Amino acid sequence: MNGKTRTIRVDTLARVEGEGAILIKLNGDRVTDVKLRIYEPPRFFEAFLRGRHYSEVADITARICGICPIAYQMSAVHAIERALGVQIDPAIRMLRRLFYCGEWIESHALHVYMLHAPDFLGYQDVLAMAKDHREIVEQSLRLKKIGNHIVRVLGGREIHPISATVGGFSKTPSKQQLRSMRDDLRWALDASIATVKLVAGFEFPDFEQDYEFVALAHPDEYPFNEGRLVSNRGLNIDAAEYEDHFFEQHVKHSNSLHSVHRGSGSYLVGPLARFNLNFDKLPAPARQAAQDVGLVPPVKNPFRSIIVRAVELVFACAEALRIIEEYAPPASASAKVEVRRGVGQAITEAPRGILYHRYAVDDNGLIVTAKIVPPTSQNQKRIEDDLRDFAAQVAAWPLEEATWKCEQAVRNYDPCISCATHFLRVSIERT
Repeated sequence: MNGKTRTIRVDTLARVEGEGAILIKLNGDRVTDVKLRIYEPPRFFEAFLRGRHYSEVADITARICGICPIAYQMSAVHAIERALGVQIDPAIRMLRRLFYCGEWIESHALHVYMLHAPDFLGYQDVLAMAKDHREIVEQSLRLKKIGNHIVRVLGGREIHPISATVGGFSKTPSKQQLRSMRDDLRWALDASIATVKLVAGFEFPDFEQDYEFVALAHPDEYPFNEGRLVSNRGLNIDAAEYEDHFFEQHVKHSNSLHSVHRGSGSYLVGPLARFNLNFDKLPAPARQAAQDVGLVPPVKNPFRSIIVRAVELVFACAEALRIIEEYAPPASASAKVEVRRGVGQAITEAPRGILYHRYAVDDNGLIVTAKIVPPTSQNQKRIEDDLRDFAAQVAAWPLEEATWKCEQAVRNYDPCISCATHFLRVSIERT
């Protein structure tokens, strides 16, 4: 291999949301260049939001992503509530966690079974996999449907839900509506535990990395939409301090900015970060499911993230059942909102990792500025770092096999490319 130049190229990434490509150049067993190229056109959501009324933001940001619209809605309403000083009812807080359970169930089921499992089982896609593993695919579809149903009950519809508002919801469910979901969720809990056992049996490359894990942490709960931002290297900040510690930089080969931790460089957000930083906050069924397959922190192999996502499926089902049992409808679906000038920041945990929103609101309740940093943009630099190290391991492999494995390495992150391309800054110079 010495002196032999080769290129690993994936022109269109499969089984990810959005449009991207990989370019890896090798000289012998040395990696000379790595690019995760995101060529999906930017969509300018932050510009769309300027001048809109604060009450429109949840509906607009939900359109950023069809897979994780709730994460965008929740980050938006939390940030605006901080800007306007809105205090929500504890029952509304619980419903928002249930809302998130629905999104995590449908998103993790989609990724684990349909986007990632085919890599480990040797299939091009889930349709090919279904021919030999029909029961597994049918189980995944039922799990996803249960997550979608939670979203529909709370949000009014499954895709781009419309009920979330600043202060609460436009309408809240009855006890009976929620309790009618219990049997399905009990089945989903058992199916999720079985999923952990299934994916733990896959074969994983020997590939561990020294990550800075970054995630929310809450003293009493596994994180969804509240807590401080922490890392395994000493970070411990409020959402309002986020931009003091993280910044974005443009790279020529991507239509999405790369987020970097000041003084540290790349960092990892998402299931591995949450699991490693919050393992003790998982409910007993999820903790036990992980321990039964020997999964305990720290988990540093990104290929094993599929097991962690399955553990988070167990968590989301168990948490949904807990909330349903304890639910008492709030006196009002939404808290009173008084318009004032202010700035608010919030971070919530999308299925793929932390999602940061900041809004400045004027005296009329109009958005003056908006900033959104999605999980995939935060992981992009880390993905490239991993590809650089992983490509060196597979440099001697046949080109087709090495290409397949490098594409799988990107899918470890469940990237949502459409989310990551909405905020590119464009500068036009005229002469």
